[in-house]
Amino acid sequence: MAFGDQIYVWRELANLSGIYQHHGIDIGDGSVIHYRKPSEIIEQTPFETFSKGNKVYVRQYPDGFSFIPEVVVKRSFSRLGENKYNLLFNNCEHFASWCKIGISESKQVKDFIPTIKHLDTYKLFDPLKQAFQGGDTNNSGVIVNHALDQIRTVWDQIQPQYRQNIEEVNTWQEVAIKALKNNREDLAKEALKRKIDHQKKAQYLEKELEKLATMTENLLKQSSTITN
Repeated sequence: MAFGDQIYVWRELANLSGIYQHHGIDIGDGSVIHYRKPSEIIEQTPFETFSKGNKVYVRQYPDGFSFIPEVVVKRSFSRLGENKYNLLFNNCEHFASWCKIGISESKQVKDFIPTIKHLDTYKLFDPLKQAFQGGDTNNSGVIVNHALDQIRTVWDQIQPQYRQNIEEVNTWQEVAIKALKNNREDLAKEALKRKIDHQKKAQYLEKELEKLATMTENLLKQSSTITN
């Protein structure tokens, strides 16, 4: 680990080790800039506050562009105090990758994006909410584990369908462009029609994804309140 490195640790959720990665930028003076939990504000904290005693890893970009360390650190300082955290669209990994490579992305979110039309996330959240409100930490832990198992099962089953849906949108867009270049307006219209069909499916799935985001963010906040 060195000045300007993008670093991460595995953090626990409801006593489940290794459930997600927490990312930040190594400032090189024994401190790290990161989206701190539970404040959800980009802060500069001691290295020990970031690691919480866990092993720290360096995110590598061996085949891609990375800013020089001085630029990485300058970019991280430029967002100190930001309070716009969003689990799926602006989390700690989005921030750290933006500092390092100029692209706000989260690999763990990309690898874990579900299509959840077969899972009623609000119904799943109800027992979690009841358990948290009751303050029964033991029961909450059991319910959280069960909920995560359900979600992971659905993700593993349906995630490939979501990815293929997105790929189809891009594919039919390319087909339409090529058809127009070849003066085949009829083929272009058909390609665009298919693209629109897949876009509608994607829009529906995006709304379902927002439900999951709401449930997950509340789950993280509530479980953190109980376990801390």
